[in-house]
Amino acid sequence: MSFALKTTALAAALCAALATAPFTAPTAEAALFSQDEKQATLPDFVKLVEENGPAVVNIQIIRNARVVQTPGIPGMDERHAEIFRRFGFPLPFFPGEREIPEQRGTGSGFILSADGTIMTNAHVVEGADEIIVRLTDKREFKGKVLGTDKQTDIAIVKIEAKDLPVLKIGRSEDLKVGEWVAAIGSPFGLDNTVTAGIVSALSRNLPSDQYVPFIQTDVAVNPGNSGGPLFNMKGEVVGINSQIFSTSGGFMGLSFAIPIDLAMQIKDQLVKDGYVTRGYVGVYIQELSQELAETFGLKTPEGALVTKIEKDSPAEKAGLREGDVITALDGKKVTSSVSLPMLVSAMKPGDEATLTVIRDKKEKAIDITIGTNPNQDQNAGGQDAKTTPRLGLEVRPLTAEEAKTAETSGLLVANVTGAAAKAGVRKGDILVSANGKPLKSARDLANAAKEDQVLLLVQRDGGRIFIPIRTKTK
Repeated sequence: MSFALKTTALAAALCAALATAPFTAPTAEAALFSQDEKQATLPDFVKLVEENGPAVVNIQIIRNARVVQTPGIPGMDERHAEIFRRFGFPLPFFPGEREIPEQRGTGSGFILSADGTIMTNAHVVEGADEIIVRLTDKREFKGKVLGTDKQTDIAIVKIEAKDLPVLKIGRSEDLKVGEWVAAIGSPFGLDNTVTAGIVSALSRNLPSDQYVPFIQTDVAVNPGNSGGPLFNMKGEVVGINSQIFSTSGGFMGLSFAIPIDLAMQIKDQLVKDGYVTRGYVGVYIQELSQELAETFGLKTPEGALVTKIEKDSPAEKAGLREGDVITALDGKKVTSSVSLPMLVSAMKPGDEATLTVIRDKKEKAIDITIGTNPNQDQNAGGQDAKTTPRLGLEVRPLTAEEAKTAETSGLLVANVTGAAAKAGVRKGDILVSANGKPLKSARDLANAAKEDQVLLLVQRDGGRIFIPIRTKTK
């Protein structure tokens, strides 16, 4: 018998066997398992978007046209400019006034309360003279910044409205790597755009952010998505889309979200006070290498190595020493030098805590009282400015030398936009008092800015003038 005949005979036998075999329907358990398996593999985002999309807003910001002073290159004037033009070289900066045209930007946000409290990124509203919040039903409202925190990139905006849709807040600490998540926002100004992906990593530390343990995802996030919510499959907000890694300016598979647990802590302080107070211990620290870890008696290079103790700081009072390796704070593991500032900043001044340190190759527990950071927006040894968004002012305390030269105390204006710029405040001015009260810190200025009008006493070029700033628009 040929091969073809053998194959035909085998097929006929199989057909006969199947015809006589009883048919069995799939069991309910099998059908349920199949359906669950499909849902786990291919999640359905339709319900999530229908229920939560209306509470995601588009935020447009406007920076008014303004004239700024350019210091230029000393000794350069129009005669030199003609020489540069004649030989085809780019013109250098010359002293004088330069006009910056009106600038517009867009971002995303989401509604936290029915009366119009909105969360977004600080960089979305930075320097804005006007904020327009647009809902999915096309209604538009003027927004007012209640407070921003550059360290965590969180901002709270308020609009005058009622009965608005509100999002459910989840717990970012419950997230798992590999879990499905979705983002809704306004990439490139395209309102209520939905993208999805998975959690790629947790507690990701980025070099430029020492206070945020980012959620890394592969959700498509592009310019304009900033400030929008990241959802879990329960429809709960678990993060705020904030940054992307990109060499082109667009999405490349690496996006980062601020954990909502941290964001809500910041939100409470911004709504209440307009600024954020962080815990402080007063140590300079460095990362451990494997070689350093072995030197200090550690099996792995985990922890924060203390290199300097600030004078009169909580660390000095508690007895910390240079060369101590901090491995835990109140039982929470310090995996690197970056994780310690995040743990400390989450605590309130006055809280009692226990530091676990390695000293002389032995573990030791040290009790410490968390202090208030004397320079809220300063890095170690830095002199950065603190922002008062309602006025449009970035200020910092005068150094001892500056105060001596100016023969006064107060706050130096590092940058000025918005209401303060319109009123006539300039970069380099010294703010002596606000509403008759001396200004010793940025917090004093933030408290004064809560009033509908602020009367600043400004020292400029050796003289003093009063400048009124209206913070409430008619």
